[in-house]
Amino acid sequence: MYAHEHTTTVSPPRVGWFFAYDWDRQALDYLGAGARCATFDHAGFDLFSFPSNAALIGFDLERFAAREAERGRRLRWRGVLSHHEQFGTLAAALVAERLGLPGAVPESILAAQHKLHARRVLREVAPEANLGFAELNARYGDPVPEGVPYPAYVKPVKAAFSVLARYVTSREELEQHLRFGPFENWIIRGLVRPFDRVCRARLPEAGSSHRIMIEEPVSPRVAQYNLDGWVRDGRIHALGVVDAVMVPGTQAFMRWEVPSRLDPSVQGRALDVARRFLEAIGYRHGFFNLEFFHDPVDDRLMVIECNPRLASQFADLYRRVLGVDPHAMALALAVDEDPATVPHVAPTADCAASLVYRTFPGEPVPVMPDAMRREAFTQAYPDALLFTFPKQGAALARDFKWTGSHRYGIVHLGGRDRDDLRARAEHASASLGWPAPYRDHATGATFDTGPAGWPESDLA
Repeated sequence: MYAHEHTTTVSPPRVGWFFAYDWDRQALDYLGAGARCATFDHAGFDLFSFPSNAALIGFDLERFAAREAERGRRLRWRGVLSHHEQFGTLAAALVAERLGLPGAVPESILAAQHKLHARRVLREVAPEANLGFAELNARYGDPVPEGVPYPAYVKPVKAAFSVLARYVTSREELEQHLRFGPFENWIIRGLVRPFDRVCRARLPEAGSSHRIMIEEPVSPRVAQYNLDGWVRDGRIHALGVVDAVMVPGTQAFMRWEVPSRLDPSVQGRALDVARRFLEAIGYRHGFFNLEFFHDPVDDRLMVIECNPRLASQFADLYRRVLGVDPHAMALALAVDEDPATVPHVAPTADCAASLVYRTFPGEPVPVMPDAMRREAFTQAYPDALLFTFPKQGAALARDFKWTGSHRYGIVHLGGRDRDDLRARAEHASASLGWPAPYRDHATGATFDTGPAGWPESDLA
């Protein structure tokens, strides 16, 4: 799916790539064996598949970084990269630091990924774009303290993929959300512990990552967006903006779309906020992804979080519509070349979407397409990307509890215009036996209220 070609006559660089799965795995395969832009040495494990994720037992980021740095020294890596939120991005920064290769300062990765610390930084450098927030003075499984203003949005200080992030309206609802069994507690602590160990040593002022925080809820009229770009030598550059379309009445994504409908002036303001935040945390080299809300009524821009990495899911959308290959650009940046010099390719669509298929508690879980359906789908939609995430039993129940829904598939498609894209998406979904992610989805959940109940004295 990637069309960047390596055109130089010198040998392609050797690069370490950590935790490359799904979109990153496709890019690694193409840019490596396909386009021969680089020779890649991969390391890491897939958090979402067994037995690969058994490597989480006893995983230590510093040991991983030390081992990979030794391999990189032996194999003469010219760069390291990762777009993996949970472990890979920080691991790449640690290895680059050990080898003296281009990369982000590890402390800047920690500052961005520790959500409570990031809020404190935003309060100082971009208060107009910050949400009200506070630390919830309780560890996982502890009783919920009194005095929490409801409604509230609760989220872990360190997590990924919206795990355990939830809108709550009462103390009872919050206590139920934070009640975990022994195995769930083990998983949560195992996911957070590697990051927390490094954070305590390198950014102690951030505090423990084994915590929950609460944030000011937003109005249901707000829209969500992603600003993508990169920083090189401390200078920030915009790549583009991706629009989020939510399942109505929930916080769950239904699809992502390019090009953006957001006014260019608001996009410019988002880039300025990103610049101020990234400068404040010392992030001077790497891709970034700023998630933010925009309220069209009062024109308020509100940062959700700023991720110090490429948002891999969106790379294919940019390639289809803008003719740029963010994965190839990230590779260039990893070996200290200017991403802007990576050749463009011919766009294949005027608009594109990442279609997210999910089901909610109480609804049937659609069947995964068999080999015959997959083959028919590929023949009918040769430009499509298809990812499936089947779960059952305890893993399925954990999805519902931790994220409020089960994401069982993703499809990428392009179209001549938005009407054509919708028609293709509906036909493609039917061929898989799945409901198209354009429908209104009545669930009874609400994501409402705005800042009512959040007195100024309670906000951090």
